[in-house]
Amino acid sequence: MDKNISFTLKVWRQKGPKDKGHFDTFQMKDIPGDTSFLEMMDILNEQLVNEGKEPIVFDHDCREGICGMCSMYINGHPHGPATGATTCQIYMRRFKDGDTITVEPWRSAGFPVIRDLMVDRGAYDKIMQAGGYVSINTGGIPDANAIPIPKPVADEAMDAAACIGCGACVAACKNGSA
Repeated sequence: MDKNISFTLKVWRQKGPKDKGHFDTFQMKDIPGDTSFLEMMDILNEQLVNEGKEPIVFDHDCREGICGMCSMYINGHPHGPATGATTCQIYMRRFKDGDTITVEPWRSAGFPVIRDLMVDRGAYDKIMQAGGYVSINTGGIPDANAIPIPKPVADEAMDAAACIGCGACVAACKNGSA
């Protein structure tokens, strides 16, 4: 069983796309280590609502690591400190008791902030919906074992197949910064 941790959470707050944003600081106490990052955000929002304050706006959908809608930086990394994982797959056991965790929206011209941690994914979603492939009739299906594929090509194909279309690569790209 994971131990509980307490930490300081610095969260980006921004009322709207044209408004100037700022960080708000929250003290989080006794959060179980097996709590996902998004569940921890839910706990914080419940506390804010109980105090009569505005909850933090953030995007999420499946909470299964397959949609990538949780478009946020955690300590400077898209989706957080784990490679190949989305925000909902980050658990609080990754952090140490007493840590300061900074959460902000993706910082890319392609993902303008709507409010707080929610970004406009519209342009990226249009690219993803376009498919990025050409469909042609190639005839019958050959036996997969009859076509030798060089390892570098196979590795690249596996990397492409692992893409969930979340946009973290665009958010992290220094050439696309706002």
